[in-house]
Amino acid sequence: MKKYCEECGREVETKIITKKEVYTVLGEDIEVQAQVLVCADCNEEFYCEELDNATLVNAYNVYRKRHKLLLPDEIKQIRELYGLSQRSFSKLLNWGDKTIHRYENGSIQDKAHNTLLLFLRNPKNMKAYLAENETSLEEKQLSKLQESIDKLLVETEKEDKNKFFDLYVSSEPSIENGFKSFDYEKFSAMVVFFSSKREELLKTKLMKLLNYADMIFYKENSISISGLKYVHLPYGPVPEKFDLLLGKIEDDKIAHIEVTFDGKYERHKVLPDSDMLDGVLTDSELDVLERVYKKFEHFGSVEISNYSHKEEGYRLTSPGEIISYNFALTMKLD
Repeated sequence: MKKYCEECGREVETKIITKKEVYTVLGEDIEVQAQVLVCADCNEEFYCEELDNATLVNAYNVYRKRHKLLLPDEIKQIRELYGLSQRSFSKLLNWGDKTIHRYENGSIQDKAHNTLLLFLRNPKNMKAYLAENETSLEEKQLSKLQESIDKLLVETEKEDKNKFFDLYVSSEPSIENGFKSFDYEKFSAMVVFFSSKREELLKTKLMKLLNYADMIFYKENSISISGLKYVHLPYGPVPEKFDLLLGKIEDDKIAHIEVTFDGKYERHKVLPDSDMLDGVLTDSELDVLERVYKKFEHFGSVEISNYSHKEEGYRLTSPGEIISYNFALTMKLD
């Protein structure tokens, strides 16, 4: 690009150089690396609106990062997450009509507005905000927003389950999981095996049956069946993050929980949604599952929980602690 240079007195070639410049943003000096258009012969600086605007945006973003403020694109992403226009988002927040427009186009938001935007990035928080605050949104807009939130909550729950599931699957074999990486198919087959054995299997009892099956198999074969880790909880050993695992097999139509009421008490029954898959469990694994089932066939949930409390693995660990498969060596079925 050629420009007329006052110093050289003629039209010259130009070039872009980088230099340190200090901009004042909301009373604070911000040093940035600015790109400047200069004469290729004498380095006289030329005004370039495009480069100057880019440097100003850079200075604003440095200020935002220094003060942990959302960037304009991040504010836009939050708004679009809920399918709202700039005007509707401002109305939802009871801000001025042009507020979100200004923020998305480069104006720096104040701390209070930034805190609220960060809070509402989570769909759970947006749901709570709607429940606790009046907004000037029209009923149709509000209904559409609530639908978006519900959809996001379902997606978030699935993502959380998948993240945990991936973590479980990727766990290295160790004494905590019976020297076996988590095997989702075998875990699912164990749930179907026990839940298919009788009309009513409560969740509490299932957790103990799984623990005994894995521990006894480890005792006899030096490896667990499922690769589950078991945690010391008040009602006995429980697979780590068991509710998430149950959510996963419910999503996959393997088994589900049916909640019934016995007076004022909830009963969480485990019901199979699929048949046993051939070839998933070996004969020796099925043999252990059958022996565990026979041992505790007539035990109720309270009885089997109390029984599990007597095991060394439970007695010698603290609440929340992983129960090592080393303790399997002391467990018996007779």
